[in-house]
Amino acid sequence: MNPYVPVAFAIIIAIGFSLAFVGLSYYFGPKRPLATKTSVYECGMPPVGGTGHRFSVKFYLVAVLFLLFDLEAVFLFPWATVFQTFVRSGNGVFMLVEMGIFLAVLFLGWIYCIKRGALKWD
Repeated sequence: MNPYVPVAFAIIIAIGFSLAFVGLSYYFGPKRPLATKTSVYECGMPPVGGTGHRFSVKFYLVAVLFLLFDLEAVFLFPWATVFQTFVRSGNGVFMLVEMGIFLAVLFLGWIYCIKRGALKWD
């Protein structure tokens, strides 16, 4: 038996249940729209300003930088788990040098972002 068959079966069941629950909530859910229910609600306060408010580019830049550095930091965990195995096989120095290069590139990127002022809010 193919080992992916149970995974595919679980995905099909999850999609089926999701569609069934969305359909049931649509069918059995309340359908009495009132002015209070359809009004805009934002943190318990009436909204101020229009809905077409533009965000600063800095907001998106910080978000992308967070994702970039977070994903690069995630690569440290698999390396740390297999490092001892590579030390036993005689490739420990190679792995240590490779991770040093990786961290140096990460550090240089961080310094570049700081020098460019990407993390400063005006």
